[in-house]
Amino acid sequence: MMNTAGFLERYFRPEGKMNDRVVALPIQQSKLRLYCLRLSDSVLIVGNGGHKTTKTYEESEELSGYVITLQNLDKLLSAAERRGTISIEKATINNIDDNTFDI
Repeated sequence: MMNTAGFLERYFRPEGKMNDRVVALPIQQSKLRLYCLRLSDSVLIVGNGGHKTTKTYEESEELSGYVITLQNLDKLLSAAERRGTISIEKATINNIDDNTFDI
């Protein structure tokens, strides 16, 4: 994806809450879901996923856990961005190696 068009919003479906960046990469005609953090058109953090057997991810303990973990990571990354300890530029998260995030 990155080499052709990037991680454009149209390739993903919002999955978390309105104020986070959790998305799912839906696989056509399948119940498989891959949950990710889409930070920009060039930066994607791939999380985890599985077979969606319920109507919503919240109804699945496994899938809900994956989404909650990504939501927690997103909060920590957003706070670090506001403090200026990390920054996202082009396809890079600057100073990420200098930080520890306890999820």
